[in-house]
Amino acid sequence: MNARPDHETATAGSTIEAAFLWACEQDVACAKPGNVSVASAGHGMHAGLFLASAQAACEPLARRGASVGARIEAAIANTRAAAGCNTNLGIVLLCAPLAAAFEANPPPASLPHFEASVQAVLRALSIDDAYAAYRAIALANPGGLGKTESQSVGTTPTIDLRAAMTLAADRDSIARQYAEDFGDVLGFGITTFRAAHERRAASPTALADAVLLTWLGFLARWPDSHIARKHGNACARRVSAEAAAWLAQGNARVCAPHALHGWDAALKAAGINPGTSADLTVATLFAAACMDPSMIAPATNYSMNSLETDTWQR
Repeated sequence: MNARPDHETATAGSTIEAAFLWACEQDVACAKPGNVSVASAGHGMHAGLFLASAQAACEPLARRGASVGARIEAAIANTRAAAGCNTNLGIVLLCAPLAAAFEANPPPASLPHFEASVQAVLRALSIDDAYAAYRAIALANPGGLGKTESQSVGTTPTIDLRAAMTLAADRDSIARQYAEDFGDVLGFGITTFRAAHERRAASPTALADAVLLTWLGFLARWPDSHIARKHGNACARRVSAEAAAWLAQGNARVCAPHALHGWDAALKAAGINPGTSADLTVATLFAAACMDPSMIAPATNYSMNSLETDTWQR
């Protein structure tokens, strides 16, 4: 990849930070069943932890000239210090290559140019990137991620990060993005998000509706890896079928106020968190905002004090 002038890489870095914070904010602003949101805590966590994690991970992810592995490791170390638990490992694993690709090819960039840049970043991943990512995954301690017959987290990698991820691609949607050039995010995700946002443009909740519909689309299309690891493949397939059934009722029904509250409560009561679907949605929002920074709205600036109330403790 050709070196960019200093002012362009600096501008790309600020765009990366803004896009990442915006994407993470939309994640918790949208009440997605089973996920933690501003409206609904769950799984021993609340939205403030996710917003603090986004702030902590932001600078390392956008760090100028950093390798993908270095971005991942520093972002997770900062997150651990800020939140004390695993709130964003999947998000960081997905957004680090996207951030590196955007730094190498900032706007104006079409989707095909961005896809080409992502492919170049993935092909350049090294064993050092794998070392750093393994250390980050071990620190986050997500429970089951990365365990394979070889190249397991906790062992010394002997292959590059993309090759290591490819070993888990058949059962982990985040690993699949590394193996398949982020095709789900830059293909299905971007197409679904843009179409949903356009269809709901007349609604005052157009952005939140588009986020929800993108998340439902991911969940309906691919059984959630996080659910499968914690509850088994049958449970993951069942939740995907439930998401598909909701989508079949139509966007207006799905996006109606309080329509999904019962499903949210049921999932959380069972300890079921479609976290990988949320991670893929955040990565989609991040990529969309990197390509079109004009979509980044002013920050909502949720205060930590306002989050630490009964508003989310339900």
